[in-house]
Amino acid sequence: MLIKQLSVFLENRPGTLDEALKILKEAGINMKALSLADTSEFGVMRIIADNPDDAKQAMKKAGYTSIVNEVISVELKHEVGYLAGIVEKISKAGVNIEYMYAAPSEDSAARMIIKTDDAARAESAISG
Repeated sequence: MLIKQLSVFLENRPGTLDEALKILKEAGINMKALSLADTSEFGVMRIIADNPDDAKQAMKKAGYTSIVNEVISVELKHEVGYLAGIVEKISKAGVNIEYMYAAPSEDSAARMIIKTDDAARAESAISG
């Protein structure tokens, strides 16, 4: 299923993550998943939230750079090779996977959030 993800660019220094999470809390943003990656100078906080557009506005108002983009949310089954099969379908469709991370699920053990260079085509490959 295609969903929206908020990516927020954070300076890599003590307290930045704390500040960003407080902004989201004060804006009433409910986060369902979060991934944090860093380099020596900056980090990228990726969030699946109830309302990513409101989250983006709250971060913008506080001076943070952020973007909302489409990602794929895939429910994972407890089967050996299940994720490998999904990745194979995306690969065979000629779509590049840029990154992915695990997230909790209400319906199954877990789900995978997958960012590709063509979300619609990847979703079609998975569904077909």
